[in-house]
Amino acid sequence: MGVFVFLPLVLPLTAWPVARLAEHHLHPRTATWLLTGLSVVLAVCSTLSLALLVVVGTAQLPGNPLPDAWSDPEVRAAVPYDELAGRAAIPALLAVLASCGRTAWHHHRVRRRAARALAGLPGSSVVLLPDDRNAYAYALPGRRDRVVATTGLVRALTGPERRALFAHERAHLTGRHHRFLLAVQLAARANPFLCPLRTAVAYTTERWADEEAADRIGSRRTVARAVGRAALLSGGAPPGLRPGLLPGFAAAGPVPRRVAALMGPPVARAWPSPLSGAGLAAWGAAAGTTASALASANSAVTLFLILKAATPL
Repeated sequence: MGVFVFLPLVLPLTAWPVARLAEHHLHPRTATWLLTGLSVVLAVCSTLSLALLVVVGTAQLPGNPLPDAWSDPEVRAAVPYDELAGRAAIPALLAVLASCGRTAWHHHRVRRRAARALAGLPGSSVVLLPDDRNAYAYALPGRRDRVVATTGLVRALTGPERRALFAHERAHLTGRHHRFLLAVQLAARANPFLCPLRTAVAYTTERWADEEAADRIGSRRTVARAVGRAALLSGGAPPGLRPGLLPGFAAAGPVPRRVAALMGPPVARAWPSPLSGAGLAAWGAAAGTTASALASANSAVTLFLILKAATPL
């Protein structure tokens, strides 16, 4: 395996340039798919590398259930700094699994609590909460997708702005944006180097919904006004709804950048030229992701063959 087992742990750094450039130069839908795909692949590869190091590390522990032959010098020689890296990988992998499990459970709990809170209300696709003091809205996916908004926000918007609000939230539900958000959150928990991609996807999903709303109601300026007004009125997310868990109107991403993007022309859906900054960054991220996948596969196959040879029949 050599140093290849360590490469997937640091290769997520190659995706940093594309995270910022994708926000500005790619269509939000393309950027969301690209960044989410990169995050998931890189996170899986880095977790696999940790697991491979743990195999070597746990074999050195007294009383370990793994075969004693797995700690032979020939096996340990396959991993540089095997004693230090193997032992350090054990708590690191446990921390990754615990963090991902906690994030997934919290996401499930928030959705369940929100659905339970709305259980006694009419089964319409739009739910208005009688709350004039707080102004917020969010998309609640589930067996029955719903758009939830407070009367404090809806009454503060004009008729066209309200249509923009509901079109924005329905775009979140149609695009299943909560899945993208959960995927990049889990990826960032698995490897902290992927946090910039998580932040970027939180922004691009909002921009994606902005563009869909603008196409639906036929006015980019109206959507921009609705986003700006909602941001000024918003007092934050409702209790227990941390930003990023569920798509919320004007809740994620820098609002001035979203408004500025809506005031300009629509972003082209075409893939950027390989000679442009965004194109070069995308190719660089793709190369880093490919190298990470190949390094993980090479390390896994090599360790499997070594362990198989070292294990007595």
